[in-house]
Order: sequence, then structure tokens, then C-alpha cells
Amino acid sequence: MFDIWLTSLATFFATVGPVEAAVLFATLTSRIERRRSQRMAVKAVLIASSILFVFTLLGQPLLARLGVSIAALQTAGGVILGLIALDMIFAKPTSTFRLTPPEDEEAQATDDLAVFPMATPLLAGPGAMSAGILLASRTAGEPWHLVAVLLALAMVMALTLLLLLLAPEIARALGVTAQKVMMRVFGILLGAIAVQALFDGLAGSGLLAVRG
Repeated sequence: MFDIWLTSLATFFATVGPVEAAVLFATLTSRIERRRSQRMAVKAVLIASSILFVFTLLGQPLLARLGVSIAALQTAGGVILGLIALDMIFAKPTSTFRLTPPEDEEAQATDDLAVFPMATPLLAGPGAMSAGILLASRTAGEPWHLVAVLLALAMVMALTLLLLLLAPEIARALGVTAQKVMMRVFGILLGAIAVQALFDGLAGSGLLAVRG
């Protein structure tokens, strides 16, 4: 159970990106009164948490009704997490934790950043949603293992809220170099998790023979 919790914690931390989200939030709310920006932070985390908990708990049954197997889910999840890991390792401009130019323009124009772009796609993005479904699928119907996954998600979202509330201080304390180092380290870890998920999916499909 501890292994599942630790893996889930690292996966959600890498895909949700609390530190990167806090730095971006500080930039987007630099001209907004502090109390109002903190209310936005709370709202964004509550919405993102709701989305991720729903996908973690109900994503797998929904896919099962659509005829998607666990092996297919693991393989697809591994590919998606692998692409995110590559973005993190090489710090590409198209990274998951950056906005596209049209998204950035819309974010600057809106009065409430909580729903867009903070809650989604930054916090509850495709990577985090896929991670939740993938991690839940690996619990093999064990209730306590699922509890470990949900606990890890709750802890990451609680940390995310704390960092968003302290976003201006976080942005000042962390330089660009420190942010990139952290992103690369967690990118390597996420890459290993993605490859393991890919192996599990291929093994479950019968395309890859796994030797014990």
C-alpha cells in the first residue's frame, strides 16, 4: 500500500505541477488584489480536485462501458505520461504547464482565472486525469489501494492550494533555474512511471511477454 501511495504521490505531483502552477498563478494575478487572488486559488483547487476525483473514481468504469480494456488504458496512459515527461525533461515551450498564445490572451482578458485557465487545463489537465484513471486501474479492486491513491491526490491538491496562496512569495523565492531543475527531476521520475505503465499495458494485451 505504501508503494502505491508513494507512486501516486509522485505521479500526481508531476502531472498537476503545484510549483509550476503557483509561479504561473503569481504572474496572472500580479495586478489583482491579494485577497481576491486567494479566493481564486481556493476556487481553482476545489474545481480541479472535483474533476480529478471524479476521473479517478469513475473514469475506469466509464471506459469499461465503452469497451476499453485495462491494458489499452495502461498503454494509452503510459504514452500520454511519457509525452508529458519529455516536455518536463527538455523544458519545451509547449510544456503542459504553459499556456498557448490564444489561451494566454483569454486568461488575461477574463476577470476570474479560477475556472480557466487554473482549474483546467493547468491543474486538472489531460495528464492528471489520465494519471488518476491509470493509478485507479492498477489497484486491482483493492479498496485500501484505492484509498492510497485518493489520499495521495488529496495531499497533492492540499499542497497545491498552499502554494497558490503563497504564489507571490514562491515566485520570488524560486528562480528560473531552480524551477527547471525541479521540473527535470520529476520529469525523469514520471518518465519511468510512464514506461512501466506502457510495459504493463503491453503485457496485459499479450503483445509483450513479461518474464518474472
